[in-house]
Amino acid sequence: MSMTRQPPAWAGHASSTRQAGFGLVELMVSMLIGLVIIAALVSLFVNTSGNNRELARANSMIENGRFAIKVLEDDLIHAGYWGGFVPMFDDQTSNDVPTDVPTAVPDPCLPYDPVTWNAAYKTNLVGIPVQLYDDPAVVGTCVAEGVIDAGDYQAGTDLLIVRHAEMCLPGEAGSYCEADDPDDLYLQAGHCATEVTPYVLDTSGFGLTKMNCATVADKRKFVSNLYYVRNFAVTAGDGIPTLVRSRFMSDPVSGALVYEAPVALVEGVEGFRVELGVDDVSKTGAAVNYAAVINWADPLDKVTPTNRGDGVPDGEYLRCDPDCATGALTADELMNVTSAKIYVLARSREASPNYTDSKTYTLGLAGDMGPFNDNFKRHVFTTTIRLPNVAGRRMTP
Repeated sequence: MSMTRQPPAWAGHASSTRQAGFGLVELMVSMLIGLVIIAALVSLFVNTSGNNRELARANSMIENGRFAIKVLEDDLIHAGYWGGFVPMFDDQTSNDVPTDVPTAVPDPCLPYDPVTWNAAYKTNLVGIPVQLYDDPAVVGTCVAEGVIDAGDYQAGTDLLIVRHAEMCLPGEAGSYCEADDPDDLYLQAGHCATEVTPYVLDTSGFGLTKMNCATVADKRKFVSNLYYVRNFAVTAGDGIPTLVRSRFMSDPVSGALVYEAPVALVEGVEGFRVELGVDDVSKTGAAVNYAAVINWADPLDKVTPTNRGDGVPDGEYLRCDPDCATGALTADELMNVTSAKIYVLARSREASPNYTDSKTYTLGLAGDMGPFNDNFKRHVFTTTIRLPNVAGRRMTP
């Protein structure tokens, strides 16, 4: 009997396996598809990174604008706080003709000297806690003393000075106040009815007492801050406009009481303008008159003084009077400031490709800024701040 040999069952499978695989065309197509996917992922990454950078620029600009407003607001709210002392012209309980009415606008950058800082000058400082200029060139002492370099000043911005006593006592536990320094300037308000001197603003001689006429009254550091916009942040020419502050303090080397070198506060602040609300009309519509005793419409209830302000700004807010081309605000106007409007134009620190800023920005009475036609993004921030230490004294039920 003959037998026929059959091929193994795996023979056909092995042959089929040897014939499977990618051809050249298939490989090239696969590579092309892979390259397209990679290109799409790279494009997505680049776009996402660009959007994130733009978002970071916008967030930084917004935060800087808000922070600038916050810093200015926090300081202005304290303007005119003198540790319990109230000027006679703002004291609704005084029955005498005020003797401490400011007679002139004080030089804001005058270094401390017992001769130049006489009684009249101190009266002007205390009675005018807020000053405003639209050009640093008119403040000769600030330029001469090196507080402001006219070449570094950002054109078209304002110069603001804010004064008050420190809210905490020197070296007070848990506070930000520095320890008592004999080189610093302090204000001590007396509350004893028999004391003739209402306050001491000096480096020594703090002998006033509290209401019991025995306990020495607290003294608080004198604060005077000067704000303006510089056209650089860290080094001259870096092109980053910055809000800076200069504080009145004792020089660590010489011990002299002068304004310190400007310190950068907020980068990217390109515009800074201020308007002041003046309260120079009483509730009855009559003008304030500090040359006479306070006159009540009804002396029995003492609700409406006819020749004193009521704490509310009257008329239009002011920057200069009658305008900035002819003159700054007078002592009569500045002593009656009860509120302020702040305008801040924040600019991104870095340019944005493919963006052109062709917009104009309105900053109150000072008018518009722009168009700048550059690649920086900008935003205007504004707020109105009531000065409670001044306005609150004038309010009646």
